[in-house]
Amino acid sequence: MKLSNESLEAKRREDALARERHKVREDHFQNLAKVKAKKKKIFMETGVTCFVVFVALFSYFWFAPGIYDGSSKCLTEKGAVMYGEDWCKYTNAQKGMFGNSFKYINYQVKTDLELRPTWVIDGKTYETVQSFERLAELTGCSY
Repeated sequence: MKLSNESLEAKRREDALARERHKVREDHFQNLAKVKAKKKKIFMETGVTCFVVFVALFSYFWFAPGIYDGSSKCLTEKGAVMYGEDWCKYTNAQKGMFGNSFKYINYQVKTDLELRPTWVIDGKTYETVQSFERLAELTGCSY
């Protein structure tokens, strides 16, 4: 069974159109893959940048000197001890007053306190949150 020249020519055109459509689809999928790869690259670069900025800010705020460093060290040198519990909002308020300088305070967790926080200075007990002025008055440390 022989096809006529016209039929063969039509078959060739049809095959050429099919190859062209296939090439167009293939180019389209390659372009989609390139766009996807570019978006992934941008997402990863943004994520890494955000992480680096976060670490830098965290490091700065964690290791930056506090404004009460000298006074906090003075309290510890004078033997002042702050007792409290980490779940107590008043203990946390007292800690917050010192900011980054709290790391120099002699702080101990104690569970059998009636009032929190409790300061022990020169053998005397001072219950509840103490102001900087009161701590300075009791220890001679300046704020």
